[in-house]
Amino acid sequence: MKSNFRKIFNLLLTLVLCVYFTSCNKSTTSKNKNLSSATGWAINSKKGGFKYNTNYKGQDTPPNMVLIEGGTYTKGRVQDDPMRDWNNTPNQQHVMSFYMDETEVTNMMYLEYLDWLKRNYPPEDENFSAIYYNALPDTLVWRNKLGYSEDMVNNYLRHPAFGDYPVVGVSWIQAYEFAEWRSDRYQELILEREGYITKGSKIDSVSSTSTFSTDTYILVPNSTYGGNTNVLRGKRSKGPDSLAPSSASRETGFISPKFRLPTESEWEYAALALSEVRDFNIYRGRKKYPWQGQYTRTGQRKNLGDQLANFKNSDGDYGGIAGWSDDGADITNQVRSYQPNGFGLYDMAGNVAEWVADVYRPIVDDEFNDFNYFRGNDYKKFSIGPDGKAVVVGADEIEYKTLSNGKRVATRLPGEIAVEDLTELDTRYRTQFNQGYNVNFRDGDFLSSRNYDPENRKLERASGSDEETRGMYKSPSYEDANPNTPEFDYDPSENKTTLINDQARVYKGGSWKDRAYWLDPAQRRFYPQDQATDFIGFRCAMSRVGSKTFNMKKSRN
Repeated sequence: MKSNFRKIFNLLLTLVLCVYFTSCNKSTTSKNKNLSSATGWAINSKKGGFKYNTNYKGQDTPPNMVLIEGGTYTKGRVQDDPMRDWNNTPNQQHVMSFYMDETEVTNMMYLEYLDWLKRNYPPEDENFSAIYYNALPDTLVWRNKLGYSEDMVNNYLRHPAFGDYPVVGVSWIQAYEFAEWRSDRYQELILEREGYITKGSKIDSVSSTSTFSTDTYILVPNSTYGGNTNVLRGKRSKGPDSLAPSSASRETGFISPKFRLPTESEWEYAALALSEVRDFNIYRGRKKYPWQGQYTRTGQRKNLGDQLANFKNSDGDYGGIAGWSDDGADITNQVRSYQPNGFGLYDMAGNVAEWVADVYRPIVDDEFNDFNYFRGNDYKKFSIGPDGKAVVVGADEIEYKTLSNGKRVATRLPGEIAVEDLTELDTRYRTQFNQGYNVNFRDGDFLSSRNYDPENRKLERASGSDEETRGMYKSPSYEDANPNTPEFDYDPSENKTTLINDQARVYKGGSWKDRAYWLDPAQRRFYPQDQATDFIGFRCAMSRVGSKTFNMKKSRN
């Protein structure tokens, strides 16, 4: 009895000592987050000094978005390629983690954007009329020479019956501008939540001369909301003796990455959702569609035979027969009407095709880059004034650009930071890029271009001409479009042989108007960036900062 008691006592004593020494060891070796590892100085001290968010918990998931964990995949691999289309050459790519909208941007989401523009840039004011009217989707895309569609023209965008349907009739440029607007509105929400701006200011304090721009807030915060400092006095800065910062810097962790259009590589990777066919660190098979299997109909017993996406089945068959509809839709369908893919994304095949960020080229140059591939970089820099501060655009300094269809688009709005092209000083001695405009990088060398002339080669190089790349494609050019002349819609040259140019953007995925062939995520097509259709919509993406996924504690090596 005593022997057992002694054993139990010794065991308990050993455990207590282990816990004690372990806790002592932790207390002596644990890192104090509020002490600098470089200097030992205090961080976030009440007496002042360096301020930094040492308790950052990670990036918030934006509304309507899901995390797409990055990885490697084979881009451009299609299952059906009867035409041997050479723009689908398979190549291995890797994409970083990012967020993506669960659904396509809907009519209701886009109407919120239009409402904001109309309230803050009244179209009845001739100074702002182009801002609102040129953001409107082209509802006339529903018209057909031999079809009746006037009710779609009048109702599809605004009627509540279509509120949760994907917006169409938007050009690539309009989709890009929507993402920019959404970025600023989401950033305002974060700053209001964290107490850096007064509650309700995102509605009460906004007008054409008092707007919020994320870039302006970061660089010259006191110029935000037209310099209305009352808005910038949130609950974090109460009184002149407060040590809390009056504005949020990137170091606070409360400046969000911007919404944007996904790159082609990101969209295709997200649509494939290869995690469904992964065994440990390899893929056990290929996927033809965003869902598993080789067919467009479900094999589940409860809805056996139902279509898994909204697309055109055959000539004149957009949705089956009455009482036995294949996909439940004639045109587009309400978002989330079909099952999501492995990443939780809806309608990555069917419903509407979607704009992506890339400029179209037939070949993906994977020999130069296979990481976060994207063609379309046109780097700019913020304009700096004589006072050394970023230049903020004034209410009377709005600039417009005329598109090939005659519409005018505002290239800069009041409250934004003015931008300008890079100079030689900005690119000197850089190895990763040497100019701002990179759309045509490695887009055919001089020897293979149509402008190649051996005798003039030295003269071309000496003059710094960029014809060796811009001259690769005999395509129409609308750079000098003039809406005041009747022929502005067409390039006057008659020897154009292609529509590929720097304004041709990629769109991905099949639509309600497409056959199943186009549902393969690897398929790619292009369309002019300033034109719209009744079958192309879009969704937004956002880069993830920090860890690759939510939980990196478990080793998967």
